[in-house]
Amino acid sequence: MIAGIGETFQQESKHTRERVSGAAPGNPARPEQYREYPDRPVIPLPPPAEMAQMSVDRALRERKSVRTYAPRPLSKEMLAYLLWASTGIQPREGVRWFRTAPSAGALYPVETYVVANDITGLPRGLYHYNIRAHALEQLQTGDLSHPLSRAAMGQRMCAQAPVVLIWTAVFARTTWRYGDRGYRYVYLDAGHIAQNLALAAVSLGLGSCQVGALFDDEVNAITGVDGFRESTIYMSVVGWPA
Repeated sequence: MIAGIGETFQQESKHTRERVSGAAPGNPARPEQYREYPDRPVIPLPPPAEMAQMSVDRALRERKSVRTYAPRPLSKEMLAYLLWASTGIQPREGVRWFRTAPSAGALYPVETYVVANDITGLPRGLYHYNIRAHALEQLQTGDLSHPLSRAAMGQRMCAQAPVVLIWTAVFARTTWRYGDRGYRYVYLDAGHIAQNLALAAVSLGLGSCQVGALFDDEVNAITGVDGFRESTIYMSVVGWPA
């Protein structure tokens, strides 16, 4: 049986007693830890107030994938809380900034882009979440709901939900230290972030659905990333269940 690329990667990136997968000696300089757009308009977000309305136990019991949403906007305060809860900064410890979600080696390869379809006080368009500033960087204005829905293989919830979060990976942040095995960690990191988002959404009375079925380069074109050094790996929609 000829192994496919997935099985080959799984075998070649294993740790064994004889070989620990990792970055080669003489690896290049460490990549920047944060993606920022200093030439774009910055929209400050409200501080992440304690908005949760239920316990973690209840959120776990009530979490489910919601694919139909009511035509009702989200507040900017809710968006701010969702962004912080999924991947925001925790209080500073020493010289490092840690996040609400775990990351292999605290390298944080995942970036968050926001497609605002219906957020009170926020123009429709594409934004990047500046984690250090807890702010949005405005990348594009206009209605992106239908292009994004098409890029998500026709999933209408991407046009219907008031907000779509697009997660990209800057792979070198993790492979710089862990080599090819780092790709495993990148996708694990994205899963942690998505689960944080899903539980935070439920705690606010909202629904969410995680999206892996997408045309990668079509979503990359919407966000403006190159698809190599940085590429879309995951998405989520959030809104009021219908």
